[in-house]
Amino acid sequence: MSRNDALMAARLRRGWRTMEAAAEGLQAHGQQLLDDPHFTVSARTWRRWESARPGWPPEDTAIVLHDALGRWPEDLGFTSPPGWIRPEHHEEAEVKHRAFVSVTAAALVAGPTAPQHVDPALIDYFQQQLEGHYRADMFLGPHDLIGTVSAQYQLIDKLVRSAKGETRRSLLRVGAAYAALVGWLYQDAGDMDGAAFWRGVTQEIAMRSRDPHLIGYSLVNQAQVRTDLGDGHAVIDLCEAALDDASRLVPKVRIMAMQQQAHGASLTGDRPAVDQLIDAAGGLLSRVDDDLPWGNACRRTPGYLEVQRATCYGRLGLGGEAVSLWSQVLDVVPDTARRDRGVYLARHATAAAAAREPDQALEIARTAATIAMETRSARMQRELATLQQVMRPWQDAPVGRDLAEVLAPVTEGS
Repeated sequence: MSRNDALMAARLRRGWRTMEAAAEGLQAHGQQLLDDPHFTVSARTWRRWESARPGWPPEDTAIVLHDALGRWPEDLGFTSPPGWIRPEHHEEAEVKHRAFVSVTAAALVAGPTAPQHVDPALIDYFQQQLEGHYRADMFLGPHDLIGTVSAQYQLIDKLVRSAKGETRRSLLRVGAAYAALVGWLYQDAGDMDGAAFWRGVTQEIAMRSRDPHLIGYSLVNQAQVRTDLGDGHAVIDLCEAALDDASRLVPKVRIMAMQQQAHGASLTGDRPAVDQLIDAAGGLLSRVDDDLPWGNACRRTPGYLEVQRATCYGRLGLGGEAVSLWSQVLDVVPDTARRDRGVYLARHATAAAAAREPDQALEIARTAATIAMETRSARMQRELATLQQVMRPWQDAPVGRDLAEVLAPVTEGS
């Protein structure tokens, strides 16, 4: 048999007359079923499924196929791998409940707990560990760190319940920083529900600490989630709230709020505001001299503000200007910042495509795809999916087919 007749017959019964229509239909069905806007099925993937060697879909895709077509993959011409067990009793609500319990477990520990002595020296311990986690995140990406960092937050929360005076306030401050990092890791992993929950925890702990810098930082954290959700007006509202009493904030927090507000401006199409905000933030960089252990990307990331400007320009469709900026930025980003470098490369490739330089986009994408597979960063996968959209004018040209092959391991079934 030269093709998968079983799958073709099933899609025709479903009313999907072409493979392109089938891919679009299954993608829409999966996004609704899994409540995952990033669930993707490409026409290229469906064409492979209808070939003589269809391979085997990921488990979530198998569930979507069954829900949409009423049959499991092995009944649709796929060859099941060893150990495959049908999830016959898959219940979406149960899965969501388990995921929510997992996300919230470290933050919602019932009290009271047994009192214990809390040595002030623990503050330095947790702060040193935090810096190590920031460095590890650049190498590893989110998945390998979420459990470790959230468990440490749980320990901090337990200690806060026994600590007193300045030790307690210091633990609250470091706890807010840990919660913010957990929220970031969920965001980088593509779990926006988890990210929003932990950003809320960050804000609660920041408010309890009475620290104006942490409160501003927590509002910027909330704005980051809204940026990924494409809600520019909410981003601006949150950043303006953080800057309401800017004179009380250390320069670092003001820089964070201004650059994040620039992202909000780019989402609303306001290019002058983008430049004004990033230029104003740049005027504060030389004044960053605090010893706070969190929010140090503006010191740690080479070309930090130009990274934000280039990202905003790409979002505004300014391909040529974004390409120029990304070229400058990537010259100074070290290879050790592997995850960040991958995200920047993906954005650089998209800017090149928008500037109608598809061959350049392809070459840049090769490296980005390798890093995406290593780090499993959902942010990077989203950036590469955006690249595919921008490269559609060349999808039937050799460069477009080469790009599809390069990105297939990253985007298929994601």
